[in-house]
Amino acid sequence: MLRLNLGANDRRVEGFLSVDIVPPADFIADLTKPWPWKDSTVSEILAFDVVEHLPDKRHTMNELWRVLRHGGRATIEVPTIGGVGAVCDPTHVSYWSAGDFEYYEKGNYARERFRNSSYYAVNADFKIIDFAFSSYRNKFGEEIKKVKVVLEAVK
Repeated sequence: MLRLNLGANDRRVEGFLSVDIVPPADFIADLTKPWPWKDSTVSEILAFDVVEHLPDKRHTMNELWRVLRHGGRATIEVPTIGGVGAVCDPTHVSYWSAGDFEYYEKGNYARERFRNSSYYAVNADFKIIDFAFSSYRNKFGEEIKKVKVVLEAVK
């Protein structure tokens, strides 16, 4: 099974295929488009500081779920909307909180009530395995906040 390190560029993790929109990644892919892997063919995904660069949360989470096998895991780390890290980078086009990930958890009432809506078009079902917050201060004393979440695909 495939193990992918999304948005990796030259950051190598042993046992993972590095994926980015530009070289020197092992695999060049535009994650704003349909992801190039077949359904349920990926066992694990790392996505550190990449999902905030993708404009459509529904697309990102649906594709993440689609390519992961049942029980496959994704570890995502992203700057949260509570700190300056989310908004200071001009290439950040989506903003995330821990609640965003909770929304994609199977059984979440706020999402389940719209499950059959073609407008919502959210297919992704995850179980949150773990999450943690971290923060640090930049040289100006501003707080950079991040959330790291581990999701398991439920099929």
